[in-house]
Amino acid sequence: MNIKYRWALSFSCLLPLLASASVAVAADAAAPGYHVIKRFAPGGEGGWDYLTIDPSDRRLYIARATRVMVIDLEKETLVGEVADTPGVHGVALAPKLGRGLASNGRDGSVTSFDTKTLKERTRIKVDAKPDAIIYDPATTHVFAFHAGGVATVIDPEKESVIGKIELGGKAEFGVSDENGRVFVNIEDKNEVLAIDANKMSILHRWPVAPGEEPAGMAIDRAKGRLYVSCQNQKMVVLDVTTGKVIGEVAIGKGTDACVFDPESNLAFSSNGDGTLSVVRETADGKFELAETVQTAAGARTMALDPKTHQLLLVTAKAKAGQRRAYEPGTFEVLVVGK
Repeated sequence: MNIKYRWALSFSCLLPLLASASVAVAADAAAPGYHVIKRFAPGGEGGWDYLTIDPSDRRLYIARATRVMVIDLEKETLVGEVADTPGVHGVALAPKLGRGLASNGRDGSVTSFDTKTLKERTRIKVDAKPDAIIYDPATTHVFAFHAGGVATVIDPEKESVIGKIELGGKAEFGVSDENGRVFVNIEDKNEVLAIDANKMSILHRWPVAPGEEPAGMAIDRAKGRLYVSCQNQKMVVLDVTTGKVIGEVAIGKGTDACVFDPESNLAFSSNGDGTLSVVRETADGKFELAETVQTAAGARTMALDPKTHQLLLVTAKAKAGQRRAYEPGTFEVLVVGK
């Protein structure tokens, strides 16, 4: 056979494979296609902070300065409120007990309430300025993180403090690996702490450079990744075994929350500048900005609905020239999905 003909034949056989590979690369590089699907207005005045979803009861808990609003996710209506939670920042749910615990930043307390009736059961005294609060399924304990540099460990069944961890800096947000470790951002030290949840002691201190002022945090438990959104408009990715920063991605301005969806393998940062940054890990183990979604100014906190895999964000129209003051009747929930 003629050499030129043989080469041409071989190359022609490769063409379908090359075309297939090109399609695969193009598909991998395509934007996921998230956008604001709908909005609904549950009412209520004042500021807000963290959002928490109860996937079994299909409820959304919104910390609203002096109370916790509870939304029925199916009907998109207000179920009721947990009253008298001064300076509330967040809610942790202890599902087997049917209890919620709300961190009250203004009076140094945590409110334990019944998730069916939304009535307060008791108020637990803790250190000043509790902020983020999470439930750890491995220990069945609740960890409240304080701006003053400590973490309070609470037994939600006994409704009492069982320990305190000195963190050495301003705690921001935390997550559990559900296998005995809890991680927390230390905002003023630019680091993440790994905590032994059983011993209530610090295992490691990991720097997040080039990230600065870590705010939001999410975990990919399957791959062992920590996604940390930072105030210098970077999301850094840490290996949960070594603590090494293995990726960095530019994100929007004013991040305050970060979530990870194990179904789509995407991480999200909600930003106060009215954007949602969508980050993915590529086939070669690198990290990139998959797309930037336009949301609404001030929509800086969010939660992932594990049933629909949609994101819920909240915001309101700010009053001109006033910090954290909002126009009456403008509070709304944004639903973001594909």
